Amino acid sequence: MKLQCDVEVVNRMLPTFGMKSRGKGTRAVLSIGKHMDKTAQRQGVFMMICTAKDRAGAKYKLKNNIEKFHTWFVEKGKATVRLKEPAVDICLSKADANSLKNFLSAARLADKGNDASSLPLSTLAPVRARDVEQPKKKLTIMSKKDYPLTSNFPYSLEQLQVSYCKLSRVDMRMLSLKALRKLDLSNNHIKKLPATIGDLSCLTELSLHNNQLEAFSEALCLSTLQQTLQVLDISQNRLRCLPAQFCQLRELVNLKLDDNQLECLPFHIGRLSKLRFLSAANNQLSGLPGDFRKLSLENLDLFGNPFIHANPLDHTMRLTFPLPLQELALRAVANLRIPYGPHLIPAHLCQELEVAKPCECGHICVNYYIETAVSMNLHQVSHTVVLVDNMGGTDAPVQQFFCSLSCYSEFLDLVLQRSVR
Repeated sequence: MKLQCDVEVVNRMLPTFGMKSRGKGTRAVLSIGKHMDKTAQRQGVFMMICTAKDRAGAKYKLKNNIEKFHTWFVEKGKATVRLKEPAVDICLSKADANSLKNFLSAARLADKGNDASSLPLSTLAPVRARDVEQPKKKLTIMSKKDYPLTSNFPYSLEQLQVSYCKLSRVDMRMLSLKALRKLDLSNNHIKKLPATIGDLSCLTELSLHNNQLEAFSEALCLSTLQQTLQVLDISQNRLRCLPAQFCQLRELVNLKLDDNQLECLPFHIGRLSKLRFLSAANNQLSGLPGDFRKLSLENLDLFGNPFIHANPLDHTMRLTFPLPLQELALRAVANLRIPYGPHLIPAHLCQELEVAKPCECGHICVNYYIETAVSMNLHQVSHTVVLVDNMGGTDAPVQQFFCSLSCYSEFLDLVLQRSVR
């Protein structure tokens, strides 16, 4: 049984002499195995700690020699083993949580004097220099021949780039790297993302540029990425749409959607209040959602989209007279801000309320409305704007909804008055 982690051996007699421990661990390899006990003149089970300065290792007897285990923070890779003789605390940190649990379990069995044949023992031998190096935090792999097939990725990685390796899917070994903050899988052949990417609770940057993605799953949008993800690059893929739940990724600061086949942006994109950099060039956008007005960007690039010419007189009529009872009820729930959820009303009605449309009058419409497009200068939402077309324009069409004929008529009157002026 072996374990790689940081170790500090603290003599409990130090305070007696007015001394303190360093409080800092050293990279080490811990082993549990058989060794000749010179005192008892027979073999016993020992723990050996090897460091860069002492690769031959220091050995500590285990049988009936462990006073206490401190395992409050074992899930974070930390634990302390208190020995009776010598009077030291062996403080472990920066360990893989599962490996640490297995190691402590073996140490407990050895302390109780279990038969050595039932223990997962190792050979107590000096270690190689590379085994006690500081944990690797950054790894870049840029060709298939360098890709690790027989060995695992260092568990301590915080940044991992694997590009030009022709990966067709995300390697599940990457998803066990709990310290990972930046994952770059650009320039591969990945078609689908596993929902377990959302288990990377420290991930702030994810790059999937130039792959073959056809969807971005709802599960990812509802995962822990909601609290951590700040940079997302899914440009140059095959995306046609993004789920409504995409706007739950509210920590996003930089979003790249260029060179896909997107026909629309998420309905509630205005909820991305921290978004500062947005690029969605070379897609199939004919217009922008009305919620786009709520953004406050530093840089915006929408070049190369087939935006329609905004004409308030061109409209889509989705009103019936009288309005169905369900529409009236949904409008009441939205306008009066009545709490709702799948435990109160059917789930499909909750989904309809999630994409309710605001009218110019301040009221809400759901499935029955008048829709048109109005022109908006993109400088209203962004400090810097890349030209929308080759004509030097910075205007784009934005959806506009009306809950009734009277609201639409009032809007047209205002438009006509402005044109006369």
